Amino acid sequence: MRIVGGDFRGKKLILPTDQRIRPTSDRTRESLFNILGHDSDCRTDKGPLPIGARVLDIFAGTGALGLEALSRGASHVTFMDNHPDSQRLLRENVQHFNAGRSADILQRDGSNPGHPGTPYDLILMDPPYNQNLVEPCVRSLLANDWLRDGAVLVIELAAKEAYTPPSEFTLIKDRKYGAARLVFLKLL
Repeated sequence: MRIVGGDFRGKKLILPTDQRIRPTSDRTRESLFNILGHDSDCRTDKGPLPIGARVLDIFAGTGALGLEALSRGASHVTFMDNHPDSQRLLRENVQHFNAGRSADILQRDGSNPGHPGTPYDLILMDPPYNQNLVEPCVRSLLANDWLRDGAVLVIELAAKEAYTPPSEFTLIKDRKYGAARLVFLKLL
C-alpha cells in the first residue's frame, strides 16, 4: 500500500503483520480524496479539503487516511486508536513519513474520546466493519465538540452495513467501492 496523491505520493506505508487491521484500499482512498477535492460542499475558506485543515483520523490503524490528508495539504492530523499494535504502527508510519511536527497520536477509544483542544475541520473515520461503532462514536464527537461548524465527516463502512446519519448532519455523498462504502456528511 502506498500514498496515492500529494507530496508523499508513491511512498509505501508500513503495514501490519496480521489481519487485525484493515487499511483502506488505495482505490477507495483515492476516491475519497477526489470527492473531498472536487465537491463544492467539501470546501473551506482555505480551499478544497484537506488543504489547510485540522484532520482527525479516528480508528486510525496504520494511519493511511491521515497520512494521505497530510500528503494533500492538511495543516495537522491527529491519529486516534486505542489498540497497542495500532499505536506502534502509527508511530512507525508518522516517523517513516517524517510527519511528527504535523501529527499527534492519541491512545483513546473512539466511542469515548474525551474533549479536544481545538475542534477539527475534517474527520476521517474507519472503524472495524459491522461492529456498531459508528453511531456511538459520532454521538460522542458531537457531544464533546470535536467538530468545527461546517466540518466534514467521512465514514468508511462495510458496503452492506446500515447507517442513518444523525439530524445534525446533511448527507453529501454515499458511495460503494467493492466491499467498502463511504458516507460523506457535513455538520449543519
